Amino acid sequence: MDEHKTEYEKMIDGELYFSGDETLVAMRLAARKAIHTFNTAAPEESTLRQQIIKELFGSTTDNYFIEPPFRCDYGRNIYWGDNTYANFNLTILDVAPVIIGKNVMFAPNVSIMTATHPLIASERNSGYEYAQPITIEDNVWIGAGAIVNPGVTIGENTVIGSGSVVTKDIPANVIAVGNPCRVLRTITDADKMIEIASQMNL
Repeated sequence: MDEHKTEYEKMIDGELYFSGDETLVAMRLAARKAIHTFNTAAPEESTLRQQIIKELFGSTTDNYFIEPPFRCDYGRNIYWGDNTYANFNLTILDVAPVIIGKNVMFAPNVSIMTATHPLIASERNSGYEYAQPITIEDNVWIGAGAIVNPGVTIGENTVIGSGSVVTKDIPANVIAVGNPCRVLRTITDADKMIEIASQMNL
């Protein structure tokens, strides 16, 4: 561990860091102020909400939508893909980087949690903690009430069932459900709906 690192640098690198560091406290306060404005903006003030997110996040595009209310720790550690949508009550604890691909869909009440803590109570009570990054690849759909835990990667095109608790990496092109979340099956051409409906003249 590099003793010359700032607490923020330790945090981003997945090392133990002191959460009460003055700089980190100020960063979190700034994010909370921005998110408060985002969440209390009038429904027609979409331009204001877009501007807040673009300034807060590490990166995004002009083509995305996040329904309020939304919560995050820092915002700057969130990298939000093109055409990605979040329904109500998305929470992202972005203590480590959260990388979200394009065309991702979050149902209501999804929680993305990079933050974690020491297992020994005396260490946990000291204010020291650490975090592990989360990656959600392109075209993922995460169902209502799902929780994604620290250090997880979810592969492209995968569907996570409602209420799932994702504790380990999930591969691409599967349906995964449960607590803990496990692969149910592979997504195949048999799951197509639009082509089948057109063939039936629906």
